Amino acid sequence: MVADALVYHPALAHWLRFVATTVGRDKLLRTLQYFSRFYAWYLYRTNKPQSAIDPYNAVKKQFGTTRKIMRIGKFAEHLKAASVALDNKGPIDPVLRYLSVGRQLGYAGYLSLDMVTVVDAIGFRKLESAKRLQEQAYRAWAAGLLCSALAGLYTLFKLQEKEKTVDRKEGEGVVEAKKIEKERSAARIQLFSDVCDLAAPLSAIGVLNLDDGIVGITGTITSLIGVWSQWRKTA
Repeated sequence: MVADALVYHPALAHWLRFVATTVGRDKLLRTLQYFSRFYAWYLYRTNKPQSAIDPYNAVKKQFGTTRKIMRIGKFAEHLKAASVALDNKGPIDPVLRYLSVGRQLGYAGYLSLDMVTVVDAIGFRKLESAKRLQEQAYRAWAAGLLCSALAGLYTLFKLQEKEKTVDRKEGEGVVEAKKIEKERSAARIQLFSDVCDLAAPLSAIGVLNLDDGIVGITGTITSLIGVWSQWRKTA
């Protein structure tokens, strides 16, 4: 009876749907990867022995490599998304459309260059250009994130302007106000996530001088946001 209750529990079914998705597994691995990066830094700063730090450095490295492998070929998804956004003839703001194209092309560039470095990361073949390619990949990632952040800021501005025209005394106005608030909440979360994610590529290419503690904790936060988002989608 207890076993049946566990096996057929809705929470277990939800968990299985979540881990069945590539995105769900990637977000979990990303959370552990960035938390390990933060915790290894924390142990180092608190003068813990190297033997205590090494396991977390290993998790950071191995999960990072695993995620590289899982991302192979994913650049095509973003190239298609960029093409669809560019060809969109619907009633979409042109600013948001071109920022969406820039975001998707940035991500596609990042994943394409990152994919080339996989052979070096797994030790199959040493690439002399691996470091340079990874730096270019980080630049492309940063460009995509900047486009996404700018789109978030622009969306919040447009929602604020739209809210001024809503009459909350009417039934339709109340419904529209609730819709605007929902869109604003989603835009704020995405903007916060983009700004936090920028810590990793901007630190990697030397634009910002951030230690592993900041990069690790910001990456952990955005990973948990991703887990939460994917968890809701698989409900």
